Amino acid sequence: MKILAISCSPRINGNTVAMLEEVLRGARDKNADTELYSVSGKNLQPCDGCWACANSGKCHINDDMQELYEKIILADGLVFGTPIYFWGMTAQAKTILDRTIALNQPGQNLTNKVAGVIAVCGSLGLVDALKDFSYFFIQRRMLPANQVSAYLTNPEQLKEMAQCRKAACQLGEQIVQLVKMDFKYPEEYIQRHGAFGTHTR
Repeated sequence: MKILAISCSPRINGNTVAMLEEVLRGARDKNADTELYSVSGKNLQPCDGCWACANSGKCHINDDMQELYEKIILADGLVFGTPIYFWGMTAQAKTILDRTIALNQPGQNLTNKVAGVIAVCGSLGLVDALKDFSYFFIQRRMLPANQVSAYLTNPEQLKEMAQCRKAACQLGEQIVQLVKMDFKYPEEYIQRHGAFGTHTR
């Protein structure tokens, strides 16, 4: 079993990474294979809306997202981590979510993967980011795990937040437990860029 944590923070060793490491510690306690992927220093270009991936399942943008695609596909469980910038997830986090539109082929999609969220904030904005991730999981036919958020200004503070560390660790354990359930959506619910949501006609 592979659990992949994706730090969507531009900082290599900031609060988000510190929280994600706690999540992965919990997953390892349940004998999962874990990996932390950081976007720090990576070249991640925004989706340009070309829709070439709708048929090919391949994104034409040649950047570091190609490496991340492979890691996401191989993972059984995912945990996204983001700091809060201007009341929402980082630009890097949104870029990753947008670019997963290319994962739409059999054996190369997000369907049935377990996913959780870590959000770190200095003040306001946690709720909107957690909401956006939750909606993304539902629309991509993923199995949502828990969400853990914290108010932190530096990673050293986390050492004094025993309940927060425990909650993050339990998130890792929960993701492993949910993966073991082997939940599967019915085939008719698995859509390739299918239309959903509110329609005018």
